Amino acid sequence: MRILTISAALVATLGLAACEGSDIERGVIGAGIGAAGAAATGRNVAAGAAIGGAAGVVCDDVTPEVCRNR
Repeated sequence: MRILTISAALVATLGLAACEGSDIERGVIGAGIGAAGAAATGRNVAAGAAIGGAAGVVCDDVTPEVCRNR
């Protein structure tokens, strides 16, 4: 169940934070999404924020085809 929760949080972070401007902006959005997801599922909020933040920072590097530079 834990892997499913983490996977869902990562997918949400990649989908929602992929096209923000800088790594910092994507990291902050990812951390917020991760923390909210962890809180909603009764998990560790700090860990969710850390995982979401890390995913937000690297999402444009992992999925460059999702976000085209404008």
